[in-house]
Amino acid sequence: MQNFKDLVVVISGASSGIGLATGKAFVAEGAQVYNLDLVNSPDADEFHYIPTDITNTNSVNTSIARIDSECQRIDVLVNNAGISFVGTVEETGEDDWKRVFDVNVFGMARLSSAAMPLLRKSKVPNIVNLCSVGALNGLPQRVLYDATKGAILSMTLAMATDHVREGIRINCVSPGTVRTAFVDKMVLKFPDPEKERAALNARQATGRMVTPEEVAGAILYLADPRSASTTGTSLEVDGGMHNLRMRPVQ
Repeated sequence: MQNFKDLVVVISGASSGIGLATGKAFVAEGAQVYNLDLVNSPDADEFHYIPTDITNTNSVNTSIARIDSECQRIDVLVNNAGISFVGTVEETGEDDWKRVFDVNVFGMARLSSAAMPLLRKSKVPNIVNLCSVGALNGLPQRVLYDATKGAILSMTLAMATDHVREGIRINCVSPGTVRTAFVDKMVLKFPDPEKERAALNARQATGRMVTPEEVAGAILYLADPRSASTTGTSLEVDGGMHNLRMRPVQ
């Protein structure tokens, strides 16, 4: 059964990582997927690609206008695009704060605002935001990243409240550390990459990083029209990181 057959799904940053896995999962369920990203990828050739800079309001509006002309509605918006930053508060400059917030928080707000008129034309409208366990947990050297994810969690709840009575469901998914190409590259910057990789695996109670496909599964659950009573929710896909307190291995 294709639960998303003929639905219009818009994903920011679907050329790689979680966005790519999510787009492929939606396509397998019969959806028409639009990828709004700075660059395209041959791995994302199943999607309709629209070059989009979510830090630029005109770029976002132009992309949404094209979707309007082709589909006249949006059924699912996945706010996936985001960037990270490694450093303590002392190591994080003012320009870093502006740049990461502009992508992770303001970019999400720009795209959500622009998409609202087309979401209202859907019979099953919903938004899924990419949050993180970092919204509620202090991760080492992630003060800026965690701050943006805390903002996303609050924004998700506020948006869900504002739009619930018009039938637009809004949720977020909060992954633990996800094994993506980005994480693989980030690990290489540490003095001992293998030690850092082992530490990232150990952060999850399961003893391994989360896969992009596992996050995609959670996104599809939240977006599924059968999940009609799920709104204002943060779904953790974190290998038990947030709630489980494991004893050290003897």
